Amino acid sequence: MKFWKYTWLMLTMTMSLFGLSACQDDDDYSLDKFAIEIMTVVPDGSTYYLRRDNGEKLWPFATNCPGYNFSKTRAQVNYTMLSDSIPGFSHGIKINWIENILTKKISPYLAAENDSVYGTDPVEMLAMAIGDGYLDVRFAANFGNTGVKHLVSLIPTQADNSDPYTLEFRHQAYGDGALYAAEGLVSFDLSSLPDTKGETVDLTIKVKTFDGEKSYKLAYNSDPACMYSEPDEIISSDDLSKNIH
Repeated sequence: MKFWKYTWLMLTMTMSLFGLSACQDDDDYSLDKFAIEIMTVVPDGSTYYLRRDNGEKLWPFATNCPGYNFSKTRAQVNYTMLSDSIPGFSHGIKINWIENILTKKISPYLAAENDSVYGTDPVEMLAMAIGDGYLDVRFAANFGNTGVKHLVSLIPTQADNSDPYTLEFRHQAYGDGALYAAEGLVSFDLSSLPDTKGETVDLTIKVKTFDGEKSYKLAYNSDPACMYSEPDEIISSDDLSKNIH
């Protein structure tokens, strides 16, 4: 199957894991500066806060999105630092915009029905990273103009779960056409995986790509604190986000 590639799509593969370098300097708070990151939205009673992949908790002092319908999810956040630490939080911020990322759990193994339910359609894998207990996946796929929503899933590779740290990324296009390529962004909650008991293990993700079957290995520890790193910033990738589930 031919993969329809745009020049801008290929450029993303030469960038850092999820996009551009920082525009925001923690030591220089200015309303004309901003950063864009993938974070976790954490409900807190009648409101919410944001948690970065390095464990920092950010309190939204101000927002340009007052009607934001929050839930426990991953999100792309454009924000501006407003202050240093406040009680219980690393920084106070202003949210310039926030967009939820499709956030899913690991789907069940369905044996002979895996192919019919989860699909066997190929994708181009652009980037994968683990942060705050989630696997963030940026991918590209062929897409048509039929309005059909594609399904993306992360599933075990064995019924008895004897190899729980080997998973498979699946794409179901439901017979949609291949008129153009577009990017998608999805996050998978890894909390259902067995406790690694403080150890860091290899998490293998198998993917059917346009160049055949490939496997990707990532370091994984079930304690998110052991995985903390400075978050990678991203470019918004919403071309396919309204057409996947």
